[in-house]
Amino acid sequence: MTDAPRDNAPRLNRQLCFAMYSASRAATAAYRPMLDELGLTYPQYLVMLVLWEDEPRSVRGLGEELGLDSGTLSPLLKRLESLGLVERRRSNADERRVEVYLTDAGTALSARATGIPQRLADAAGLPAAELDQLRETLTRLTAALHPR
Repeated sequence: MTDAPRDNAPRLNRQLCFAMYSASRAATAAYRPMLDELGLTYPQYLVMLVLWEDEPRSVRGLGEELGLDSGTLSPLLKRLESLGLVERRRSNADERRVEVYLTDAGTALSARATGIPQRLADAAGLPAAELDQLRETLTRLTAALHPR
């Protein structure tokens, strides 16, 4: 092995994957104290965000929207149910379908969560327009890289 630098070698600090990984870890860490106030983990918060937008949602629909398989989503829902935030019920129209509903406590929690996006933006110290553009770019990147 030589001590000479390899000019053509990939560099960690030039890799998009590492920048995204680092940003994801940093954002999750920034969310942690805010979500601790709500008694939620980050994945639980994502489930609640979807339900606050529109409920009920089928378990399958939640999984598709969040990109989670049932082996990951089921324990999340079980824990949210044990916290008294959601309730799972079989659909009257189709017994095979399980729907997730917010409880009164789950609905009320949304009021306590409303400031979280702004708190994260403040922690990032970036202008809102730049954060919006970053989100849009990452959304397009995800769609482009998602298996079809």
